[in-house]
Amino acid sequence: MLRTIDLRGRAVTPTDLLAAVPRATAARDEALATAASVVADVAERGEVSLREQAARFDGVEGHDIRVPGVHLDEALASLDPAIRSALENAIGRVRLASAAQVPAPVVTEIAPGARVEQRWRPVRRAGVYVPGGKAVYPSSVVMNVVPAQVAGVTQVALASPPQREYGGRVHPVILAAAKLLGVTEVYAMGGAGAIGAYAHGVPDLDLAPVDVISGPGNNFVALAKRVVAGMVGTDSEAGATEILIVADDSADPRLVAADLVSQAEHDEQASALLVTDSAELADAVAGEVDRRAAATRHADRVAQALAGPQSAIVLVDDIATATAFSNAYAPEHLELQLRDPRPDEYVNAGAVFVGAWTPVSLGDYLAGSNHVLPTGGQARYASGLSASTFLRPQQVITYDRDALQAVHDDIVTLANAEVLPAHGEAVTARFDA
Repeated sequence: MLRTIDLRGRAVTPTDLLAAVPRATAARDEALATAASVVADVAERGEVSLREQAARFDGVEGHDIRVPGVHLDEALASLDPAIRSALENAIGRVRLASAAQVPAPVVTEIAPGARVEQRWRPVRRAGVYVPGGKAVYPSSVVMNVVPAQVAGVTQVALASPPQREYGGRVHPVILAAAKLLGVTEVYAMGGAGAIGAYAHGVPDLDLAPVDVISGPGNNFVALAKRVVAGMVGTDSEAGATEILIVADDSADPRLVAADLVSQAEHDEQASALLVTDSAELADAVAGEVDRRAAATRHADRVAQALAGPQSAIVLVDDIATATAFSNAYAPEHLELQLRDPRPDEYVNAGAVFVGAWTPVSLGDYLAGSNHVLPTGGQARYASGLSASTFLRPQQVITYDRDALQAVHDDIVTLANAEVLPAHGEAVTARFDA
Protein backbone atom coordinates (compact mmCIF):
# COMPACT_ATOMS: atom_id res chain seq x y z
CA MET A 1 0.00 0.00 0.00
CA LEU A 2 2.77 2.45 0.97
CA ARG A 3 5.29 2.83 -1.81
CA THR A 4 8.99 2.68 -0.99
CA ILE A 5 11.49 5.29 -2.14
CA ASP A 6 15.10 4.18 -1.83
CA LEU A 7 17.55 7.07 -1.48
CA ARG A 8 20.44 4.95 -0.26
CA GLY A 9 23.82 5.06 -1.92
CA ARG A 10 23.56 8.46 -3.54
CA ALA A 11 24.42 11.98 -2.57
CA VAL A 12 21.29 14.10 -2.29
CA THR A 13 20.79 17.82 -1.75
CA PRO A 14 17.91 19.24 0.29
CA THR A 15 16.15 19.99 -3.02
CA ASP A 16 16.57 16.35 -4.08
CA LEU A 17 15.16 15.20 -0.77
CA LEU A 18 12.13 17.45 -1.04
CA ALA A 19 11.44 16.32 -4.61
CA ALA A 20 11.61 12.68 -3.61
CA VAL A 21 8.14 12.75 -2.07
CA PRO A 22 5.93 15.13 -4.03
CA ARG A 23 2.99 16.65 -2.24
CA ALA A 24 -0.50 16.53 -3.67
CA THR A 25 0.08 19.88 -5.39
CA ALA A 26 -2.50 19.40 -8.14
CA ALA A 27 -5.26 19.07 -5.55
CA ARG A 28 -4.08 22.23 -3.80
CA ASP A 29 -3.92 24.23 -7.05
CA GLU A 30 -7.47 23.21 -7.89
CA ALA A 31 -8.61 24.00 -4.35
CA LEU A 32 -7.11 27.50 -4.51
CA ALA A 33 -9.10 28.41 -7.62
CA THR A 34 -12.31 27.03 -6.13
CA ALA A 35 -11.74 28.74 -2.79
CA ALA A 36 -11.19 32.11 -4.47
CA SER A 37 -14.45 31.75 -6.39
CA VAL A 38 -16.41 30.76 -3.28
CA VAL A 39 -15.02 33.62 -1.17
CA ALA A 40 -15.84 36.14 -3.90
CA ASP A 41 -19.39 34.82 -4.13
CA VAL A 42 -19.94 35.13 -0.38
CA ALA A 43 -18.57 38.69 -0.48
CA GLU A 44 -21.10 39.56 -3.20
CA ARG A 45 -24.21 37.60 -2.20
CA GLY A 46 -23.76 36.91 1.51
CA GLU A 47 -26.40 34.68 3.10
CA VAL A 48 -27.80 33.55 -0.26
CA SER A 49 -24.41 32.21 -1.24
CA LEU A 50 -23.94 30.45 2.10
CA ARG A 51 -27.33 28.73 1.77
CA GLU A 52 -26.55 27.56 -1.76
CA GLN A 53 -23.25 26.13 -0.55
CA ALA A 54 -24.96 24.34 2.35
CA ALA A 55 -27.40 22.72 -0.05
CA ARG A 56 -24.64 21.74 -2.47
CA PHE A 57 -21.94 20.52 -0.10
CA ASP A 58 -23.82 19.56 3.08
CA GLY A 59 -27.23 18.53 1.78
CA VAL A 60 -28.91 21.03 4.10
CA GLU A 61 -31.60 23.64 3.40
CA GLY A 62 -33.66 26.02 5.52
CA HIS A 63 -31.39 25.75 8.57
CA ASP A 64 -30.46 28.41 11.10
CA ILE A 65 -27.10 29.71 9.93
CA ARG A 66 -26.73 31.79 13.08
CA VAL A 67 -27.17 29.20 15.80
CA PRO A 68 -29.87 30.02 18.38
CA GLY A 69 -28.74 29.92 22.00
CA VAL A 70 -31.19 27.13 22.76
CA HIS A 71 -29.25 24.80 20.44
CA LEU A 72 -26.14 25.36 22.57
CA ASP A 73 -28.06 24.79 25.80
CA GLU A 74 -29.62 21.57 24.53
CA ALA A 75 -26.30 20.26 23.26
CA LEU A 76 -24.55 20.76 26.59
CA ALA A 77 -27.45 19.28 28.53
CA SER A 78 -27.34 16.10 26.44
CA LEU A 79 -23.54 15.77 26.34
CA ASP A 80 -22.17 12.39 27.45
CA PRO A 81 -20.60 12.95 30.90
CA ALA A 82 -17.46 11.08 29.86
CA ILE A 83 -17.01 13.35 26.84
CA ARG A 84 -17.62 16.41 29.00
CA SER A 85 -14.99 15.26 31.47
CA ALA A 86 -12.46 14.63 28.68
CA LEU A 87 -13.14 18.04 27.14
CA GLU A 88 -12.75 19.78 30.50
CA ASN A 89 -9.44 17.98 31.00
CA ALA A 90 -8.28 19.10 27.55
CA ILE A 91 -9.42 22.68 28.20
CA GLY A 92 -7.41 22.84 31.41
CA ARG A 93 -4.26 21.45 29.81
CA VAL A 94 -4.41 23.69 26.73
CA ARG A 95 -5.13 26.71 28.92
CA LEU A 96 -2.00 26.04 30.97
CA ALA A 97 0.24 25.69 27.91
CA SER A 98 -1.34 28.68 26.16
CA ALA A 99 -0.81 30.95 29.16
CA ALA A 100 2.93 30.37 28.81
CA GLN A 101 2.74 31.80 25.28
CA VAL A 102 1.70 35.32 26.34
CA PRO A 103 4.81 37.50 26.66
CA ALA A 104 5.07 39.80 29.64
CA PRO A 105 5.41 43.53 28.88
CA VAL A 106 8.99 44.76 28.99
CA VAL A 107 10.19 48.32 29.50
CA THR A 108 13.65 49.22 28.19
CA GLU A 109 15.43 52.34 29.45
CA ILE A 110 17.23 53.46 26.31
CA ALA A 111 18.77 56.41 28.15
CA PRO A 112 17.77 58.68 31.06
CA GLY A 113 14.23 59.85 30.32
CA ALA A 114 13.93 57.62 27.24
CA ARG A 115 11.68 54.57 27.54
CA VAL A 116 10.37 52.02 25.05
CA GLU A 117 7.75 49.57 26.28
CA GLN A 118 7.12 46.34 24.38
CA ARG A 119 3.60 45.06 24.99
CA TRP A 120 1.22 42.61 23.34
CA ARG A 121 -2.35 43.60 22.56
CA PRO A 122 -5.12 41.15 21.64
CA VAL A 123 -7.20 41.59 18.53
CA ARG A 124 -10.77 42.60 19.25
CA ARG A 125 -12.56 39.90 17.29
CA ALA A 126 -11.59 36.38 16.18
CA GLY A 127 -13.37 33.88 13.96
CA VAL A 128 -12.49 30.25 14.58
CA TYR A 129 -13.29 27.41 12.22
CA VAL A 130 -14.02 23.84 13.32
CA PRO A 131 -14.22 21.15 10.62
CA GLY A 132 -17.22 18.87 10.45
CA GLY A 133 -17.08 16.89 7.23
CA LYS A 134 -15.56 13.41 7.45
CA ALA A 135 -15.19 13.59 11.23
CA VAL A 136 -16.32 15.63 14.22
CA TYR A 137 -13.71 17.73 16.02
CA PRO A 138 -14.77 19.07 19.43
CA SER A 139 -11.04 19.03 20.23
CA SER A 140 -10.59 21.75 17.60
CA VAL A 141 -13.06 23.91 19.49
CA VAL A 142 -10.73 23.70 22.47
CA MET A 143 -7.56 24.26 20.41
CA ASN A 144 -8.94 27.41 18.76
CA VAL A 145 -11.01 29.05 21.46
CA VAL A 146 -8.76 28.60 24.49
CA PRO A 147 -5.68 30.41 23.04
CA ALA A 148 -7.92 33.27 21.87
CA GLN A 149 -9.43 33.60 25.33
CA VAL A 150 -6.03 33.39 27.02
CA ALA A 151 -4.76 36.13 24.70
CA GLY A 152 -7.62 38.38 25.84
CA VAL A 153 -9.84 38.37 22.74
CA THR A 154 -13.25 39.66 23.84
CA GLN A 155 -15.30 38.47 20.84
CA VAL A 156 -14.88 34.90 19.61
CA ALA A 157 -17.16 33.59 16.86
CA LEU A 158 -17.22 29.92 15.88
CA ALA A 159 -18.24 28.34 12.57
CA SER A 160 -18.73 24.67 11.70
CA PRO A 161 -20.61 22.98 8.87
CA PRO A 162 -24.32 22.19 9.25
CA GLN A 163 -25.03 18.47 9.61
CA ARG A 164 -27.80 16.84 7.60
CA GLU A 165 -28.03 14.11 10.24
CA TYR A 166 -28.99 16.76 12.81
CA GLY A 167 -31.46 18.73 10.71
CA GLY A 168 -28.96 21.34 9.64
CA ARG A 169 -27.62 22.03 13.10
CA VAL A 170 -23.94 22.10 13.93
CA HIS A 171 -22.90 18.76 15.42
CA PRO A 172 -24.13 18.73 19.05
CA VAL A 173 -20.76 17.78 20.54
CA ILE A 174 -19.17 20.81 18.85
CA LEU A 175 -22.00 23.00 20.17
CA ALA A 176 -21.54 21.55 23.65
CA ALA A 177 -17.82 22.27 23.58
CA ALA A 178 -18.53 25.85 22.51
CA LYS A 179 -21.02 26.26 25.35
CA LEU A 180 -18.50 24.86 27.84
CA LEU A 181 -16.11 27.61 26.78
CA GLY A 182 -18.70 30.37 26.91
CA VAL A 183 -18.86 30.93 23.13
CA THR A 184 -22.33 32.16 22.19
CA GLU A 185 -21.79 33.45 18.62
CA VAL A 186 -21.89 30.29 16.51
CA TYR A 187 -22.62 29.80 12.80
CA ALA A 188 -23.67 26.71 10.89
CA MET A 189 -21.52 27.27 7.82
CA GLY A 190 -18.56 25.42 6.42
CA GLY A 191 -15.69 25.29 3.99
CA ALA A 192 -14.27 28.22 2.07
CA GLY A 193 -17.62 29.99 2.39
CA ALA A 194 -17.21 30.28 6.15
CA ILE A 195 -13.77 31.82 5.71
CA GLY A 196 -15.20 34.32 3.22
CA ALA A 197 -18.05 35.18 5.59
CA TYR A 198 -15.61 35.85 8.41
CA ALA A 199 -13.46 38.11 6.24
CA HIS A 200 -16.23 40.13 4.58
CA GLY A 201 -19.01 39.88 7.13
CA VAL A 202 -22.64 38.98 6.39
CA PRO A 203 -25.00 41.82 7.41
CA ASP A 204 -28.14 39.69 7.00
CA LEU A 205 -26.80 37.36 9.72
CA ASP A 206 -25.49 40.19 11.90
CA LEU A 207 -22.04 38.69 11.31
CA ALA A 208 -19.42 41.43 11.54
CA PRO A 209 -16.01 40.91 9.91
CA VAL A 210 -13.36 39.49 12.20
CA ASP A 211 -9.76 40.56 12.72
CA VAL A 212 -8.18 37.10 12.75
CA ILE A 213 -9.33 33.76 11.34
CA SER A 214 -7.99 30.50 12.75
CA GLY A 215 -8.65 26.80 12.53
CA PRO A 216 -7.89 23.64 10.57
CA GLY A 217 -9.82 22.22 7.65
CA ASN A 218 -9.46 20.64 4.25
CA ASN A 219 -7.47 22.20 1.42
CA PHE A 220 -10.40 24.46 0.45
CA VAL A 221 -10.48 25.96 3.96
CA ALA A 222 -6.69 26.32 4.11
CA LEU A 223 -6.48 28.03 0.74
CA ALA A 224 -9.46 30.28 1.41
CA LYS A 225 -7.30 31.75 4.17
CA ARG A 226 -4.69 32.55 1.54
CA VAL A 227 -7.36 34.31 -0.51
CA VAL A 228 -8.40 36.60 2.37
CA ALA A 229 -4.90 37.15 3.80
CA GLY A 230 -4.17 40.86 3.95
CA MET A 231 -7.83 41.64 4.51
CA VAL A 232 -7.74 39.83 7.86
CA GLY A 233 -5.06 38.07 9.83
CA THR A 234 -4.91 34.28 9.57
CA ASP A 235 -3.07 31.47 11.24
CA SER A 236 -1.02 29.10 9.10
CA GLU A 237 -2.72 27.07 6.36
CA ALA A 238 -3.67 24.02 8.37
CA GLY A 239 -4.83 21.83 5.51
CA ALA A 240 -4.83 18.06 4.96
CA THR A 241 -2.85 16.48 7.78
CA GLU A 242 0.76 15.23 7.60
CA ILE A 243 2.77 12.85 9.74
CA LEU A 244 6.45 12.13 9.20
CA ILE A 245 8.11 9.54 11.43
CA VAL A 246 11.89 9.27 11.65
CA ALA A 247 12.74 5.86 13.09
CA ASP A 248 15.67 3.47 13.43
CA ASP A 249 15.86 -0.22 14.21
CA SER A 250 15.01 0.44 17.87
CA ALA A 251 11.44 1.43 16.92
CA ASP A 252 8.46 -0.89 17.34
CA PRO A 253 6.97 -1.43 13.85
CA ARG A 254 3.50 -1.93 15.34
CA LEU A 255 3.55 1.52 16.91
CA VAL A 256 5.01 3.19 13.82
CA ALA A 257 2.28 1.63 11.68
CA ALA A 258 -0.44 2.56 14.16
CA ASP A 259 0.64 6.20 14.09
CA LEU A 260 0.80 6.34 10.29
CA VAL A 261 -2.71 4.91 10.01
CA SER A 262 -4.03 7.21 12.74
CA GLN A 263 -3.33 10.31 10.67
CA ALA A 264 -4.29 8.73 7.34
CA GLU A 265 -7.85 8.28 8.61
CA HIS A 266 -8.40 12.06 8.61
CA ASP A 267 -8.65 12.54 4.86
CA GLU A 268 -7.85 10.92 1.51
CA GLN A 269 -5.27 13.67 0.97
CA ALA A 270 -3.50 13.04 4.28
CA SER A 271 0.27 12.47 4.06
CA ALA A 272 1.93 9.61 5.95
CA LEU A 273 5.69 9.13 5.71
CA LEU A 274 8.24 6.93 7.42
CA VAL A 275 11.92 7.84 6.97
CA THR A 276 14.34 5.20 8.20
CA ASP A 277 17.83 3.79 7.76
CA SER A 278 16.60 0.28 8.59
CA ALA A 279 15.34 -1.86 5.71
CA GLU A 280 14.14 -4.44 8.24
CA LEU A 281 12.00 -1.85 10.02
CA ALA A 282 10.65 -0.59 6.69
CA ASP A 283 9.53 -4.08 5.69
CA ALA A 284 7.95 -4.76 9.07
CA VAL A 285 6.11 -1.43 9.07
CA ALA A 286 4.81 -1.99 5.54
CA GLY A 287 3.28 -5.28 6.62
CA GLU A 288 1.79 -3.80 9.78
CA VAL A 289 0.34 -0.87 7.85
CA ASP A 290 -1.39 -3.20 5.39
CA ARG A 291 -2.89 -5.20 8.25
CA ARG A 292 -4.04 -2.21 10.28
CA ALA A 293 -5.32 -0.22 7.30
CA ALA A 294 -7.54 -3.09 6.20
CA ALA A 295 -8.99 -3.57 9.67
CA THR A 296 -9.67 0.04 10.67
CA ARG A 297 -13.12 1.62 10.53
CA HIS A 298 -12.25 4.10 7.75
CA ALA A 299 -10.33 1.56 5.67
CA ASP A 300 -11.23 3.04 2.28
CA ARG A 301 -10.18 6.54 3.27
CA VAL A 302 -6.95 5.27 4.83
CA ALA A 303 -6.12 3.17 1.77
CA GLN A 304 -6.49 6.17 -0.54
CA ALA A 305 -4.30 8.37 1.65
CA LEU A 306 -1.57 5.75 1.97
CA ALA A 307 -1.60 4.92 -1.74
CA GLY A 308 -1.42 8.58 -2.79
CA PRO A 309 1.75 10.26 -4.09
CA GLN A 310 2.03 12.19 -0.83
CA SER A 311 2.71 9.06 1.27
CA ALA A 312 5.71 6.71 1.29
CA ILE A 313 8.37 4.81 3.17
CA VAL A 314 11.72 6.49 2.49
CA LEU A 315 14.95 4.52 2.92
CA VAL A 316 18.10 6.53 3.65
CA ASP A 317 21.71 5.68 4.44
CA ASP A 318 21.76 7.16 7.93
CA ILE A 319 19.83 9.24 10.45
CA ALA A 320 21.71 12.39 9.42
CA THR A 321 20.11 12.08 5.98
CA ALA A 322 16.75 11.35 7.61
CA THR A 323 17.12 14.56 9.59
CA ALA A 324 17.93 16.51 6.43
CA PHE A 325 14.91 14.98 4.69
CA SER A 326 12.62 15.97 7.56
CA ASN A 327 13.94 19.52 7.63
CA ALA A 328 13.46 19.84 3.86
CA TYR A 329 9.91 18.46 4.05
CA ALA A 330 8.92 20.50 7.15
CA PRO A 331 6.11 18.23 8.34
CA GLU A 332 3.07 19.27 10.32
CA HIS A 333 3.61 16.43 12.80
CA LEU A 334 7.06 14.92 13.34
CA GLU A 335 7.60 11.80 15.43
CA LEU A 336 11.06 10.73 16.52
CA GLN A 337 11.19 7.05 17.35
CA LEU A 338 14.95 6.83 17.66
CA ARG A 339 17.54 5.45 20.03
CA ASP A 340 19.07 8.97 20.20
CA PRO A 341 16.33 11.39 19.08
CA ARG A 342 18.08 14.82 19.25
CA PRO A 343 14.94 16.95 18.70
CA ASP A 344 16.98 20.18 18.55
CA GLU A 345 18.29 19.11 15.13
CA TYR A 346 14.80 19.03 13.63
CA VAL A 347 14.28 22.73 13.06
CA ASN A 348 11.36 22.60 10.60
CA ALA A 349 8.25 20.98 12.05
CA GLY A 350 4.89 22.16 13.31
CA ALA A 351 5.20 20.01 16.43
CA VAL A 352 7.77 17.39 17.45
CA PHE A 353 6.72 14.23 19.33
CA VAL A 354 9.65 12.51 21.01
CA GLY A 355 9.70 8.83 21.89
CA ALA A 356 7.39 5.86 21.64
CA TRP A 357 5.18 7.16 24.46
CA THR A 358 4.41 10.44 22.68
CA PRO A 359 2.17 9.68 19.68
CA VAL A 360 0.62 12.40 17.54
CA SER A 361 -2.78 11.33 18.90
CA LEU A 362 -1.67 12.63 22.29
CA GLY A 363 -1.11 16.06 20.74
CA ASP A 364 -4.47 15.86 19.00
CA TYR A 365 -6.26 15.80 22.32
CA LEU A 366 -4.55 16.02 25.69
CA ALA A 367 -0.85 16.86 25.50
CA GLY A 368 -1.58 20.51 26.26
CA SER A 369 0.03 21.53 22.97
CA ASN A 370 -2.07 22.85 20.10
CA HIS A 371 -3.07 20.61 17.21
CA VAL A 372 -3.70 23.40 14.68
CA LEU A 373 -0.38 23.31 12.82
CA PRO A 374 1.11 24.42 9.48
CA THR A 375 0.97 21.98 6.57
CA GLY A 376 2.34 21.93 3.03
CA GLY A 377 5.89 22.83 4.07
CA GLN A 378 4.87 26.02 5.85
CA ALA A 379 6.58 24.85 9.04
CA ARG A 380 9.78 26.25 7.49
CA TYR A 381 8.51 29.75 8.32
CA ALA A 382 5.14 29.52 10.09
CA SER A 383 4.15 28.39 13.56
CA GLY A 384 1.22 26.48 14.95
CA LEU A 385 -1.80 28.13 16.51
CA SER A 386 -1.08 29.72 19.90
CA ALA A 387 -2.06 32.66 22.02
CA SER A 388 0.35 34.74 19.94
CA THR A 389 -1.87 34.17 16.88
CA PHE A 390 -4.34 36.57 18.47
CA LEU A 391 -1.78 39.06 19.80
CA ARG A 392 -0.02 42.01 18.17
CA PRO A 393 3.26 43.40 19.47
CA GLN A 394 3.01 47.11 20.14
CA GLN A 395 5.68 49.61 21.17
CA VAL A 396 4.96 52.53 23.48
CA ILE A 397 7.63 55.24 23.32
CA THR A 398 8.06 57.94 25.97
CA TYR A 399 10.87 60.57 25.88
CA ASP A 400 11.24 63.65 28.06
CA ARG A 401 12.77 66.96 26.93
CA ASP A 402 16.33 66.12 27.88
CA ALA A 403 16.18 62.70 26.25
CA LEU A 404 14.92 64.18 22.97
CA GLN A 405 17.52 66.94 23.06
CA ALA A 406 20.24 64.32 23.44
CA VAL A 407 19.39 62.87 20.01
CA HIS A 408 18.31 66.12 18.32
CA ASP A 409 21.42 66.60 16.21
CA ASP A 410 21.52 62.98 15.00
CA ILE A 411 17.85 63.12 13.99
CA VAL A 412 18.44 66.28 11.99
CA THR A 413 21.53 64.76 10.36
CA LEU A 414 19.70 61.61 9.28
CA ALA A 415 16.62 63.55 8.14
CA ASN A 416 18.76 65.75 5.91
CA ALA A 417 20.64 62.70 4.59
CA GLU A 418 17.30 61.26 3.49
CA VAL A 419 16.22 64.65 2.07
CA LEU A 420 13.33 64.81 4.51
CA PRO A 421 14.14 68.07 6.26
CA ALA A 422 10.67 68.49 7.79
CA HIS A 423 11.39 65.43 9.92
CA GLY A 424 14.30 67.25 11.54
CA GLU A 425 12.36 70.50 11.74
CA ALA A 426 9.61 68.74 13.73
CA VAL A 427 12.21 68.01 16.42
CA THR A 428 13.94 71.39 16.23
CA ALA A 429 10.58 73.17 16.65
CA ARG A 430 10.34 71.82 20.17
CA PHE A 431 13.47 73.71 21.21
CA ASP A 432 12.81 77.04 19.46
CA ALA A 433 12.57 79.95 21.84
